[in-house]
Amino acid sequence: MSPFYDWLNFYVITGSSSAALTGLVFVVTTIVAGRRDGSVTGEGTSVFSSPTVVHFCAAFFIACVASVPWHRPSVPSAIIGLAGLFGVAMSVRIFFRARNFNNYQPDRSDFVWFTILPGVAYAAEAASGFFLPFVPIQAAFALAAASVALIFIGIHNAWDVINYLAIRRED
Repeated sequence: MSPFYDWLNFYVITGSSSAALTGLVFVVTTIVAGRRDGSVTGEGTSVFSSPTVVHFCAAFFIACVASVPWHRPSVPSAIIGLAGLFGVAMSVRIFFRARNFNNYQPDRSDFVWFTILPGVAYAAEAASGFFLPFVPIQAAFALAAASVALIFIGIHNAWDVINYLAIRRED
């Protein structure tokens, strides 16, 4: 039996939500791109917008992996653990890119929401993946927490970027 059998409803909800939110980010990005005034750079997109889509996609990916009827926990364990490590590496990379940003000086809140919190969520994902075969109940709860955290971080960050773009447009 899959280690996530009791979690199927949870992952249907989080997977559907994260997929829908990813789609909304694409719609808003398309609208903003159509009204672009040249003040938004590719650098800003790669540091602030693209990682937000990755957070939603990561939550969707977790839901997909957790919904497969695995016979042994070793396969989803490795997949989830490696995906979490990828997220940690991405968060570290974004941290350093944000420090060297040219057009905008990120404040403490930006670093917390765009690098530190995602890094913690991805670290929890990686840890839950690696501990899944040994302590499956605790690892399943940690993975659920990481998934929800990524969704809420993505919501906050998408809202933050949209507000920044809207205010900047009015200046």
